[in-house]
Amino acid sequence: MLKILNASPGFGAPLSEQDMKDFLTTKILNIHLGTVDEKGHANIHPAWYYYDSSDNKFYILTGKESKKITNLRMNELIYFCVDDPNPPYKGVRGKGNAKMHEDINFNIPIWEKIMKRYLGNSDDPTAKGLLDEVKRGAAVVLEISPIYYSTWDYSKQLSLRELR
Repeated sequence: MLKILNASPGFGAPLSEQDMKDFLTTKILNIHLGTVDEKGHANIHPAWYYYDSSDNKFYILTGKESKKITNLRMNELIYFCVDDPNPPYKGVRGKGNAKMHEDINFNIPIWEKIMKRYLGNSDDPTAKGLLDEVKRGAAVVLEISPIYYSTWDYSKQLSLRELR
């Protein structure tokens, strides 16, 4: 069973497990990743992602020498947030453990899923450029295994009368 907390008690309701999975797999939004750098400062990294609802993991394609990877080499804990900026507001955030995959045979199928999700296909020039990075080992896949999720759904917002 997934650990899903209510991110906004008294104002909305948490997403159900199925609603959360649907939100993460159907909405085309960026994931915002939070890491800590060598000075102890917070860093935020927006990224494209693929969410595998069967194993409840996020996958992100990123540069092998990117700041997020550098930070995660020091501390594998990562925070994440995917939220819809349009009313009624919904979102998923949480904390997880990050793991880097350098195996090109593992990374290419993840690359394909991310390109299909955000670009519609892998024929786009951006997709082809990213594939070249994966093939030469300059891009890696970051796998996030959530420890917990904290969700909100303001479409289920309580009225002021219900709050009293």
